[in-house]
Amino acid sequence: MITGSIVALATPMKVNGDIDWEALRRLVHFHLDNGTDAIVAAGTTGEPTTMSFAEHFDVIRTVVEEVNGRIPVIAGTGSNNTTEAVELARYASEVGADCCLTVAPYYNKPTQEGLYRHFKAIAESSDLPVILYNVPGRTCSDIYNETVLRLAEVDKIIGLKDATGNLERGEDLIARLKGSGFMLYSGDDATACDFMLMGGHGDISVTANVAPKAMHELCSAAVTGGADRAHQINTRLMPLHTNLGIESNPIPVKWALYRMGYIAPGIRLPLTWLSEKYHSTVSEAMQLAGLIDD
Repeated sequence: MITGSIVALATPMKVNGDIDWEALRRLVHFHLDNGTDAIVAAGTTGEPTTMSFAEHFDVIRTVVEEVNGRIPVIAGTGSNNTTEAVELARYASEVGADCCLTVAPYYNKPTQEGLYRHFKAIAESSDLPVILYNVPGRTCSDIYNETVLRLAEVDKIIGLKDATGNLERGEDLIARLKGSGFMLYSGDDATACDFMLMGGHGDISVTANVAPKAMHELCSAAVTGGADRAHQINTRLMPLHTNLGIESNPIPVKWALYRMGYIAPGIRLPLTWLSEKYHSTVSEAMQLAGLIDD
């Protein structure tokens, strides 16, 4: 059972867009040294949609090798093509990932029955536990709570990353799945603290890329019911939670990591580097979080 602060890891790239493997390994150790509870490799923040299959595989493999069993590694294996999602999950198992995170199919806009069959097919073909990922703001495909409840009964489907930011929906799932062993994670940093205090098990976080220690402390407090401590940390981080979404993820968080000296200014089209008009806004959020001095 994976709980706490789970970083949705950005993939470092050179200015020409090539993956920076040395920087990727450094980032893994940054998280190992600062209390991150688990790592998602090649999730949305890792830009897998602009990677070749070989690159996608190598990112997962590199993170698994560098972590070397010290914390769980969750492989991003989502696709809007069920066959591809099955293949990605199989590869993640072969290289030693602990489980896989698979996003709702994007662009095709499947029905709820189509979503159910898609995830069921992945689970039935996978040797790994499967975490569902619902982010309708990106995919235009929403896994309704009733469908989540159906999928929770499928062998190997063990959890959900809920990036809707809808606490009412989250509260309903937490109540209806309480005691089942099904894991519920926030995927929305701005509402994650409240989600965990309601009974959620952790946060698959963008903010954790730049503030891993603080996010670990926040999540540890929240999942154990330490509301005062959790809210105290969350208030300090809220400008980051908000402004790391000022342009499409992972644009702002990659700029923040560059500003901190961890990565080069590399990102792949169609994403572009953070617009200059937002530099001061993100910098101010980083200062308030204690990440930079000025």
